[in-house]
Amino acid sequence: MKQTKTLKVRVRDKHVPLLQQMARSVNCVWNYLNELSTRSIRERGRFLSAFDLHPYTKGANKELGLHSQTLQEIAREYVTRRKQFKKSRLNWRKSGGVRRSLGWIPINTGAARWKNGQLYHNGHYFNVWDSYGLSQYAFRSGSFNEDARGRWYFNVVVEVDAEISAGQDKIGIDLGLKDIATCSDGVKLEAGRFYRDLEPKLAIAQRARNKKRVKAIHAKIANRRKDALHQFTRKLVKRAGAIYVGNVKPSSLTQTKLAKSVLDAGWGMLKTMLEYKCAGAGIVFKAVNEAYTTQTCSNCGALPDSRPKGIAGLGIREWTCSACGVRHDRDINAAKNMLAVGHGRPAVGIPVL
Repeated sequence: MKQTKTLKVRVRDKHVPLLQQMARSVNCVWNYLNELSTRSIRERGRFLSAFDLHPYTKGANKELGLHSQTLQEIAREYVTRRKQFKKSRLNWRKSGGVRRSLGWIPINTGAARWKNGQLYHNGHYFNVWDSYGLSQYAFRSGSFNEDARGRWYFNVVVEVDAEISAGQDKIGIDLGLKDIATCSDGVKLEAGRFYRDLEPKLAIAQRARNKKRVKAIHAKIANRRKDALHQFTRKLVKRAGAIYVGNVKPSSLTQTKLAKSVLDAGWGMLKTMLEYKCAGAGIVFKAVNEAYTTQTCSNCGALPDSRPKGIAGLGIREWTCSACGVRHDRDINAAKNMLAVGHGRPAVGIPVL
């Protein structure tokens, strides 16, 4: 059984000037297509498809220093984003200034390959830190991407053998801020571990207006978060046969005073990782309705008067059910209820048999 996977490797810094030049050309093509599409909508009332845009950029790859398939990928990506955001005109890609766009060079299948121990694309060889053994894979579509620190990476989609999980556990997961994730069996991923020891250093760098140092610290925090989430999700996938997580939407909480904690928790990244890892391992993954999962007793299914209620009850971490007398950890109780909802049991109004 095969599955697709995206591999990310870093390109050595000596190739940065060439990649930056190619990225400026990509921005030029994007902006040209943006203006062309906008004029077509304004003057003729017609939305141009990627097929319609291809003739306008045909043959320009030699002057721009790009691969011909890169031009086609830019047109395809532009049309995709225009439909996604439902706009007749997208933002310009800026090659300079404070708000410049991060470098991006799309590559179609067959436009890049592994040759002589290096990555070969558009007549150029690129040295990369090959941590995956790229020579054993057939490259599909991919891209060169720049991060906030000016480092470049090569991302490529490949086919790998799927690893079917032998785990049989059924796990419910409650997402929170005190603990990023709490499983129904009591396993927790603590929040705040990514940045607490770096906060003083970040504050010093920000006061000194040392932008380079600030970017480096933020990148370190992001890498810590990603590494912790990868380890946590991988352990879950190895031992689980089904995973159910609450359908909480972090975007609705980023406009409140909890924004910093919500963004640091990385709920969206956690759910994305679980989704694609479960798909690759043949595991059931489902986002379930988390309504009343905190207030419902996971033992008897009642909504007792002693339950934590509303915003005032957020500080209550443990409570005792007045109906059956069982004492609950707030998050573990919610995770158990999500597991029950995932199995088809409603969150409220369950009779005691």
